[in-house]
Amino acid sequence: MHLAWLALLPLVRAAQPSANDTLLWGAYRPNLYFGLRPRIPQSLMTGLVWFGTQDYQSVSKSRHGCDQGDELAGYTWTEYDPRQGGVQVINDPQNNVRITTEFLKVAGGDNGGSWAARVKGTPLDASRPSRISTIFYMGLEGLGGIDMVTDEDENGLEGDVEFTGASPELDDFTIRIVEGPDNNHISSARHADAFEDRIGKTHFAGLPIPAGNIWQAREILIQTIIKRANDVLQPYLDPAVGVPDPSFVLHLPDEAFTGSNLYAVQKFFDGPFQFDVLYESASAKQKLSSAVLDQGIPALQESYAARFDDVLPYPIDFPPDLQENMQAFSRAVTANLIGGVGYFYGTSIVNKKFSYEWDEDEDEDDEGKDSKVAKLTPPNALLTATPSRSFFPRGFYWDEGFHLLHISVWDADYSLDILREWIDLIDDDGWVAREQILGEEARSRVPVEFQTQVPSWGNPPTLTLILPAIIDKFKEASASGIRDADLGLGAGIGMDAQVPLGGQAEAPRSRYLASSDATLEYFTSIYGPLKRHYEWFRRTQRGLIKQYGRHARSRTEAYRWRGRSATHVLTSGMDDYPRGPPHAGELHLDLLAWMAHFTRTMRSVASFIGQLDDAASYQEIEEAMLANLDDLHWSEKEQMYCDLDVDDEDESYHECHKGYVSILPAALGLLESDSPRLKAILELVRDPEELWSAYGVRSLSKSHPEYGQGENYWKGPIWLQVNYLLLSSLHKKYAAEEGPYRDLASEIYTQLRKNLVENIYKEYTRTGYVWEQYDANTGNGQRSHPFTGWTSLVALILAEKYP
Repeated sequence: MHLAWLALLPLVRAAQPSANDTLLWGAYRPNLYFGLRPRIPQSLMTGLVWFGTQDYQSVSKSRHGCDQGDELAGYTWTEYDPRQGGVQVINDPQNNVRITTEFLKVAGGDNGGSWAARVKGTPLDASRPSRISTIFYMGLEGLGGIDMVTDEDENGLEGDVEFTGASPELDDFTIRIVEGPDNNHISSARHADAFEDRIGKTHFAGLPIPAGNIWQAREILIQTIIKRANDVLQPYLDPAVGVPDPSFVLHLPDEAFTGSNLYAVQKFFDGPFQFDVLYESASAKQKLSSAVLDQGIPALQESYAARFDDVLPYPIDFPPDLQENMQAFSRAVTANLIGGVGYFYGTSIVNKKFSYEWDEDEDEDDEGKDSKVAKLTPPNALLTATPSRSFFPRGFYWDEGFHLLHISVWDADYSLDILREWIDLIDDDGWVAREQILGEEARSRVPVEFQTQVPSWGNPPTLTLILPAIIDKFKEASASGIRDADLGLGAGIGMDAQVPLGGQAEAPRSRYLASSDATLEYFTSIYGPLKRHYEWFRRTQRGLIKQYGRHARSRTEAYRWRGRSATHVLTSGMDDYPRGPPHAGELHLDLLAWMAHFTRTMRSVASFIGQLDDAASYQEIEEAMLANLDDLHWSEKEQMYCDLDVDDEDESYHECHKGYVSILPAALGLLESDSPRLKAILELVRDPEELWSAYGVRSLSKSHPEYGQGENYWKGPIWLQVNYLLLSSLHKKYAAEEGPYRDLASEIYTQLRKNLVENIYKEYTRTGYVWEQYDANTGNGQRSHPFTGWTSLVALILAEKYP
């Protein structure tokens, strides 16, 4: 029945990533509470919708996309391994239900394997009703098709429901929705006799959806239910008659149209419930049953905990009564970071001509200035971790470097896989957009004013943070004598007569870290585009030195962020952090510091792959940048590093604001351990009237006139990623190396680590979430949540892992 596309199969397969990858399937729709898909641009997508049936209003508040407005009391992957699956717990107080989603990969065949999912619910409060309707949907876009095998019935279905489908990349597959044991439903309520043929049944819908619109399944299905309900309720509008129980009426229509590519299965429950979804790849030639979940999920949980204790061990320097709870917390934030990895595909909006007046080139022609038109790019694909599933469910360049540091500790190969996808986005000019808003689904979650990307705008080059760490890991692995034959990459739960492998699984080792050929091949393959990207920064973000009578040892190494407005420097990543007035002659300290770090990384990579001439060149550039940090940005008067700006008389002056920008040279480890500048920075950090707080280092000094003012985004609140950079430099360099400030650095490290960990853990315990930032006066979590992007670095801080 799916013959039309068979002739195109070899061509389509050649254009796709390996379909035999155990990482093909995953919870790659992190914007949803539970959504599975493969890493294929146009393919099968699944999702879960639920609502309460205690009243008719709850259907309009159905849960699907992660939304802070849903006021959930936490949703957490307690375990998640990208090669095996995971377990997520969702607490929904308004509907009095705790929903657990379990996902298990089953390796085998030639198309990414099979998988099994379980959705189960229990009342949060056993003394109150817990009445839930769930909708599990599957939609297929692109070539191929999907059909319902189970015979249709206009009053609903009993028992399991089966579908078959096929696509070029997935080949033939089957999906079965399997009823769980002991599920209950409302059977005795007003007008039950009028609906006795439908009560307790599974209801369904099959709908033909235009290409590119499967992501709107929730809205489509809920409107379908409401439309049918309006018709059903017509005879009951008389108040004297009274309306039937909502669970009798809020049904899918139990019909499937010809050519349907979206199918949904709806169930109704009263109290605890369970159902399974079994996806079987025909190439695996193995039929699944619920037993794979019964045995596989406990095995996954056991292996995850055992491996976690090995990779990120217990924080033994914390009180014994807290160690186990903190380890569970650490496991959860790590699982949430990895479970928040998404696969995105679609067009971007780019405006090549946009610029602020202070960014315009003097030789830009008038036609160029007048043709500031945003256009859609050709579609791109990206695998990326996401900062916040509820608020920022997309790729962010500045965040991703920190995500990869954490992911690399758990699975080095997976982190390099994600990094390669970012590297593949670097265009011929060396640019990659700072926000990856790919496709209409991603754009639906972004305010219009932030959707357009500009090719002259960058972000802190954090993608390179992971590379020296991987090189160091490779050298350690080589020194320990690990051979290719020793590798044990996790390939999903194994199957033997449907019995998953139990016991404690050995921690997967990386084929890159164990094989010199594979490692060199990887670094060589990314070096070209990475070098192009580096040169883009040096070309497009270059600042002016001699034009304003500035004196520096290097006449070239100075930088400023393009794309700033009068009040924000979004491109710096520290949006509203105080800066001087916009000017073509300003120089930004933080960008020069990031470029020095980028250059150091490029030197490391070039040396590793044998590009010795390049390495020597990077060495010279790095030395020039470090010299200019002092020559241009150090204010002897203020005893701090500062931006440079230009006044009305074209005179250069230091623009000084004590905070994250001013301490960044030390946080990135750019200063020598005996640098006299280091003492001033450490004292600034440690001063409670400046940056120090009981909850972490403030983003802006408490003594600053703008502290806590206006938008108050980067004007005082505590952000974990900069605190992590500072801790890393203290731990690996300033508190480790001989120097006059070693004791001070050690003291700061010990107390700062304790303050950060204890406060984030306290807030997680109190609220159920980790947060985007923390109030410097109270320690309270604030802004978006859950924010298991770079805030999940707390797990590395607990284990004192600083890659």
